[in-house]
Amino acid sequence: MADFLLVHGAGFGAWCWPWLTEALAGYGHSARAIDLPRGPGISLSDQARAICDSLTGPTLLVGHSAGGFPITAAAETDPAKIQALIWLCAYIPANGSSVASRRRSQSEQPLRPALRIDRATGSYSFAPESLTPLFFHDCPPEAQALAARHMAHESIAPQETPIRLTPRSRNLPRFAITCENDRAIPAAFQHTMAGAVPPDHRFSLACGHAPFFARPKETAALLHRITALIP
Repeated sequence: MADFLLVHGAGFGAWCWPWLTEALAGYGHSARAIDLPRGPGISLSDQARAICDSLTGPTLLVGHSAGGFPITAAAETDPAKIQALIWLCAYIPANGSSVASRRRSQSEQPLRPALRIDRATGSYSFAPESLTPLFFHDCPPEAQALAARHMAHESIAPQETPIRLTPRSRNLPRFAITCENDRAIPAAFQHTMAGAVPPDHRFSLACGHAPFFARPKETAALLHRITALIP
């Protein structure tokens, strides 16, 4: 069975994955989640290194939302233990792009009104009143309450850092799971980014931006299906 490392998006953390971890265990898979480093002076390279340092054997990396860039940066840093990259309603890098440049290239900007920038600390967060409408509108009340307690400030620098893609990441099996009712990253843009992976490596879920809360069993079923496509 497979070993998954689950990597959160902006503002999220390891706290968001337990339901999916449990669902994956039902298929016999193991799944772990980490908190990416955040705070003053943190770089995309620091986040990539934290991922690489967490790998103990062949692992499938799942990156949610902005976590799509750190998992790719980890593959560019050291792909030896990485079996596949799986972008879960995530920003999928293009060569020379950053999370921020990807977001700015969207025709719709649902996140912009919710952003709260703190220039003094080089961080940003999302307005508390925006959390449920943007991210958790289709999630159970207990998940909404958990998110209200734990959503955190995020470092700006890693998301403004462009990434150069080489065969180190491009030669790995790559998969995209889009979320069709996502209010944070428009589904149409997710499909555009997913064009970077082979057609038979593209999947979708009928939910919003937090599939690990809204559709944990369906998400686990897709991830289990993906394991059969990895050589």
